[in-house]
Amino acid sequence: MNGRVIGGRYELATVIGQGGMGQVWTAYDGRLDRRVAVKLLHPAGIAGPATAADELRRRFVRECRVTAQVDHPGLVTVHDAGSDGEDLYLVMQYVEGADLADHLAENDPYPWEWAVCVAAQLCAVLAAVHAVPIVHRDLKPRNVMVRPDGTITVLDLGVASVLDSDTTRLTHTGSPIGSPAYMAPEQAMGGAVGPYTDVYALGVVLHELLSGDVPFSGSTALGVLHRHLYEPPRPIRQLRPEIPEVLEALVLRLLAKDPRDRPSGAQEVYEHLLPLLPARGAPAGPMDPTRPFLRPHAPWPDRSATPVAAPPPVPVHVPVPAQPASPPQPVDPRAYVTPPPAKPDVAAAVDEVKRLLGEGSLTQAVDVLGGILPAAAAEHGEGSPVVRILRKQYASTLMDDGQYRRALPELRRLAEDRAAEAGPADPQTLQFRYDAAVCLEQLGETAAALAEFRAVLPFYEQGADPARAFDIRHRTGLLHLATGEHAAGQAELQRLLFDAERAYGPYHPLPVDLRRALERQRQLGPRS
Repeated sequence: MNGRVIGGRYELATVIGQGGMGQVWTAYDGRLDRRVAVKLLHPAGIAGPATAADELRRRFVRECRVTAQVDHPGLVTVHDAGSDGEDLYLVMQYVEGADLADHLAENDPYPWEWAVCVAAQLCAVLAAVHAVPIVHRDLKPRNVMVRPDGTITVLDLGVASVLDSDTTRLTHTGSPIGSPAYMAPEQAMGGAVGPYTDVYALGVVLHELLSGDVPFSGSTALGVLHRHLYEPPRPIRQLRPEIPEVLEALVLRLLAKDPRDRPSGAQEVYEHLLPLLPARGAPAGPMDPTRPFLRPHAPWPDRSATPVAAPPPVPVHVPVPAQPASPPQPVDPRAYVTPPPAKPDVAAAVDEVKRLLGEGSLTQAVDVLGGILPAAAAEHGEGSPVVRILRKQYASTLMDDGQYRRALPELRRLAEDRAAEAGPADPQTLQFRYDAAVCLEQLGETAAALAEFRAVLPFYEQGADPARAFDIRHRTGLLHLATGEHAAGQAELQRLLFDAERAYGPYHPLPVDLRRALERQRQLGPRS
C-alpha cells in the first residue's frame, strides 16, 4: 500500500503501469468506497521551458473534459481529474480483465473469429470517439482490456492527445507521441493526425491478432517508423492460409500508406467486418471476445447452478363492490388554458454565460447560449448586433469546448454574413474562416481544411499579420504530410523555416520546431 491520498479522497494502492511521465495506480475512492484507477502525470519532468509544464496542465484539464463527453460502453469512464501538488491526476473506472496483449499471448494462435470480434468492438468505440471529435493517437493492445464477459474497453483516451500537440511540442524531443509499432505514416512524419490515424492503428492491431506479430518491427524506433513509411505489409494469408481473403484485403487497406486509400472511417470498417462476425453458437471458454455477438445482453456471468427464479404469480381478479357514483362536478374552463411561456431574459442569460465562462464551465455556457439564441433573434432580429455577438460567442465557446462539429456551421454562417457586410478581406471575416478551417482540420477533413487555409492565406500575407500567415503555412505543411504528400509538406516547411528565421531569428520557438520536424523527416526519408 502506498498510502498517498490524491485529491483528498483517492488512496493509492498498487502500481499497475508506468511510463516516462507518470504511473497508473489502483486506488480506493474514500468518498464512494470503490476501487478506481488513477493515472498520475508529472509535468515537472518535461524537458524544456517551464511554460511547457504550464501548457500541459491547461491542456490536460481541457482534454479530460472533452474526453468525459464521450458516452460509450466500450470506453473507460472518467470519474475525476485535477492536480495534486506538482502532479496531474486522472481518475478512471477500474476495469476487471486482461489487456489485449496478454489475451493474445494466452490464446496463440488467436482464432480469426475472435480477432474480427475484437476489431468490430473497437470500431464501435472509435466511431463514438471520432464523432466528438477526438483522435486516440495511441491505440494498441496494452490500451485495450478484454473483460470477463467478452466486452472490450479502450483505455487512455485523451491522455495521448494531451501529450501530443502540434502547436506546443510539449515533449521537446522531436519525436511524436505514440508507440512506433502502431504509428501511422503521417503521425511518424509529424503531420496532422485525424480519425484516419486511428484507423491505421486498428489495422496494425488486427494484423497482430491474426498473425501473432505487428507488421513492422525493428531494433530502433527510427527503423520501425521508416518501415511504416516505405515497406508494404506482408499479406496475412501467407502466414495463416485459413483466414478469409476478404479479411486479408481489409487489413491491407487499413495499412495503406496514404490515408485516402484507407477506409473512410470506423463505420466503414465495421460494415466490412459485419459479414464475418459469428452468428450462432456459444462462447468458447472464459473471457471470449465473441460473447457480445453470440449472446448479446445476456446476464453475466452465466451460472448454471443458480436457481431460476420462480415466475411471478398470476394475478387473480377480485371483484370490488361497486361504489355509489359521485355527482358530476362543474368544470372550470380556465383549468385547460395553458399559460403563456415566460419571456426569456436575454440580458440575464448573457450575465449567466459570463459567470459560467469565468468559472470554466464551458459546456453549461454552450447550453445557455444555444437556448437563448432563438429568443434573442425573435426579440431583436436575426441581424441585430445583440444576436451577432451571441452567435459569435456561441461559436467561440463551442470551439473552446472541443465541439468542432457544432461550431463549423455557426462559423460558416458568421463568415458569410460578415463578408456580405464588410467584404472578404475584413479581419473578422478572415477570423471566422480561419476558425472554420481549424474545425475542418480537427474533424479530419484534410482536403477541405487545406482548401480553406489556402483561400485565406493571401489576405494574411498581404496584411499586417505575419504570425497568422506563418501559422497557416505551418498547418498546411503538416496537412500535406498527413495526406502522404511528403515532398509538398517538406517544401512548405523548408520555405517557412527560411522566412521564420529571417523574421524572428534562429532561436525563436517556431524555427526550432521546424528544424526539428525537418530533421525527423530527413531521418525517415527513403534510403538508397
